[in-house]
Amino acid sequence: MELRGKTAVITGAGKGIGKALALALAKEGANLGLISRTAADLEALKAAITEAHDVKVSIAIADISVREEAERAVAAIQNDLGTFDVLINNAGVATFGTLVDMDPEEWKRHIDINLFGAYYVTHAALPAMIEKKAGNIINVSSTAGERGFATGSAYCASKFALMGMTEALFQEVRKFNIRVVALTPSTVNTPLAVNAGLPIGDEDRMMQPEDVAELALTALKLPDRVVIKTAGIWTTNPQ
Repeated sequence: MELRGKTAVITGAGKGIGKALALALAKEGANLGLISRTAADLEALKAAITEAHDVKVSIAIADISVREEAERAVAAIQNDLGTFDVLINNAGVATFGTLVDMDPEEWKRHIDINLFGAYYVTHAALPAMIEKKAGNIINVSSTAGERGFATGSAYCASKFALMGMTEALFQEVRKFNIRVVALTPSTVNTPLAVNAGLPIGDEDRMMQPEDVAELALTALKLPDRVVIKTAGIWTTNPQ
């Protein structure tokens, strides 16, 4: 896929993986729709990108776990940039504790953001992709979506569900030439990981946000009829 001139929309774009994705796609010449809850992060990122690259950038402030806000953000960016060529569901939350000790509302928050957030944004953006008969959807999941671990019941449940939604969705939309991809990195050196208290270890040897961005670009550039599951990337392409 030639990314120059395409429109890519990223949730959770203000920090970490989302920010790295935005910078990598801007370097490829893609126009960007950036969604986050924090206006200051998006404004700073937009300024940095437009100063360095000749691309269009549209921002939308939204809590995507709220359906109305997710739909409003999608509509605003579509109004600015047109139909999405690429949608990257990256926004997420991670806190850890035993199932008994974690507050039920905090447990539910993982499902609301990590699963329903991706669902709401995709549900709003997908009809235009289907009409266009083209598009790429990348869901940023995790190795926690492939195997569970103690203290991770909330996070794992949300990411397992995201993997299931991804697999079901690609079977629904492949006939419309829409590619659906899940990325499954392990711990990445991001503010989310640091704030969650995950062991960062040797920063020079662990996965960085830029590594995930490279995986995403690789997935977007794969030819049709390719199925691959390795190195933190899982994708089934259309046709």
